[in-house]
Amino acid sequence: MKSATTAAWPAKVRRRDGTLVPFDVKRIEAAVGRAAREVAYNDPDMPATVASAVADALGPRLAPVEEIQDFVAARLGEAGLDDVARAYIIYRQRRAELRAEKALLGVPDELKLSLAAVTVLRERYLLRDEQGRPTESTGQMMDRAARCVAAAEDDYEPGSSAQWAERFATLMRNLDFLPNSPTLMNAGTDIGLLAGCFVLPVEDSLHSIFTTLGQAAEIQRAGGGTGYAFSHLRPAGDRVATTGGTASGPVSFLRLFDTAAGVVSLGGRRRGACMAVLDASHPDVYDFVTTKAESPSELTHFNLSVGVTDAFMRAVERGATHRVINPRTGKTVARLPAAKLFDVICGAAHVCGDPGLLFLDTINRANPLPGRGRIEATNPCGEVPLLPYESCNLGSINLARMISDGRVDWDRLNEVVGIAVRFLDDVIDVSRYPFPELGEATRAARKIGLGVMGLAELLATLGIPYDSEEGVRLAGQLMRRIQREAHMASRRLAEDRGSFPAFADGRFAHSGPRRNAQVTSVAPTGTISLIAGTTAGIEPMFAIAFTRAVVGRHLLDVNPCFDRLARDRGFYRDELIAEIAQRGGVRGCPQLPAAVRAAFPIAAEIAPEWHLRMQTAVQRHVDAAVSKTVNLPATATVDDIRAIYLAAWKAKVKGMTVYRYGSREGQVLSYAAPEPVLAQADTAFSGGCIGRACEF
Repeated sequence: MKSATTAAWPAKVRRRDGTLVPFDVKRIEAAVGRAAREVAYNDPDMPATVASAVADALGPRLAPVEEIQDFVAARLGEAGLDDVARAYIIYRQRRAELRAEKALLGVPDELKLSLAAVTVLRERYLLRDEQGRPTESTGQMMDRAARCVAAAEDDYEPGSSAQWAERFATLMRNLDFLPNSPTLMNAGTDIGLLAGCFVLPVEDSLHSIFTTLGQAAEIQRAGGGTGYAFSHLRPAGDRVATTGGTASGPVSFLRLFDTAAGVVSLGGRRRGACMAVLDASHPDVYDFVTTKAESPSELTHFNLSVGVTDAFMRAVERGATHRVINPRTGKTVARLPAAKLFDVICGAAHVCGDPGLLFLDTINRANPLPGRGRIEATNPCGEVPLLPYESCNLGSINLARMISDGRVDWDRLNEVVGIAVRFLDDVIDVSRYPFPELGEATRAARKIGLGVMGLAELLATLGIPYDSEEGVRLAGQLMRRIQREAHMASRRLAEDRGSFPAFADGRFAHSGPRRNAQVTSVAPTGTISLIAGTTAGIEPMFAIAFTRAVVGRHLLDVNPCFDRLARDRGFYRDELIAEIAQRGGVRGCPQLPAAVRAAFPIAAEIAPEWHLRMQTAVQRHVDAAVSKTVNLPATATVDDIRAIYLAAWKAKVKGMTVYRYGSREGQVLSYAAPEPVLAQADTAFSGGCIGRACEF
């Protein structure tokens, strides 16, 4: 029942889009409080007093939101709170400018996303009419994906899809969880491919190679990524019995696949992304390792990784030799010093960031379906090792949204995990697959990959340095909880829906029913973290302030978490932000409180061992793998990379990627320039490896 006071206040507010929502005086109080904190006005009672006065002045009627804001500004002025009023008016102007920019894009945005996010959604995600104009809002995109995925529920409980569509949509509209990009792009469309990436087989025949090339084009056209192991191809110069000629080797076919990915990208929805893996025992491994270092303009759609075994890494440590094997014959053709190849790998990574390493024995010790074969390849960013034709169906929980009253909201996290696992399992059922082998392999194992984004923002919000014992410990605790709850949710689904069809071939065949052979994986999150307005995957922040290319202009972009803190603590100044943008981070700003400098490190300020410790802590509680880049300063040496690669193998992570700042032309983020030029980033860049943007 309303009190006499609140009965005299508006019951409804008319928003700018014409919709009506309940009047909430606390929203006025929060906005005034934010403006007061920005100018260090410390009367704790003032925001509530002003909000009540505004509500009284409005009276019991329908109140347009613009009129409410006019009343707030007027009331602050009448009370002599000129500094607070000025801060409130400036904030209001910034929001108005942002709405105007979005209006120029023609995108209704009830989710209040960043301009960069709306720009990317308009270009790649939102449905359009024949003239290329968006036909849905940002929230309607979420609703479309939710309805499409929830349709699977009717197969298990007829009539339940509407209920689950609402729950899925609420989760995504709140940005608590988002699925991989193809789900947002293709759900409810004729394309219908919802999985993020696939691994395709490449066998030693022209028929296999070109069949796979055509299949890859179909996947890439629909917005999916592809991973391949080229290790089965005979080496360059090897005999071809049918023609009497000689083989061109895997690197030549890798160039063919890269060219095809570029051609398909021209007519697709986003840039093609691929992973190529070659085993360290292949005779052509030296050519593979050095190809991008020697020709930076080549293989622009590919990440490269060398597949290494424990035996190879032990040989590196001991100064021993490793076997070079012709995959056509299976015979050893040479024994070479393992350390020599390892040094070439580290040297190439120092030059251009490629290749990374895949620790194949570590991967296969965790292979949930060893009876179906040995895993040799991963998706483009390495977080999902897969058998041929299997897919990665990924989604990420926004950890930055899992905070309440200054602490991790574990109950909320548990709830989100349960809904997200169900969503991803439904994705497998409703997704369309360009050719039958994909659907058969995906449904046989029902592998999903629930991961996280926003870890760095969560830590900063809680005042915990990323590069600290406490930060690493909390990251491990979060992933352990997600892992536990996700497996419990998968078991509950198995009780209702049955275990995955290949359950009898799995490592867990005697441990009770499981709906999914694999449940967790930590992706780089790419564009979905940009949409969610948070930090990418488990990566640290890549910059606190920088300029981003948006709609033909470079706009100043400040990390939202730092922006809120700076305004709330009263130390936000335009001059401070300009100084931060020149170097990217805040640890060199002595005018900031020490606790703030500690809580907001950027990737380049974090020592390599902390990058690895964070990846290791998270990997312990992940079924698949963790996508993580160890960012190194420009002064890093080849020996530094060697040490990181060796430490990563010993830490039992499943793969490792490094990037030395400045080692690649056109890197997507630049800062710390010798001249006072602002740091710059591409429109879609959201964190992770500053040498390249990952589409997946």
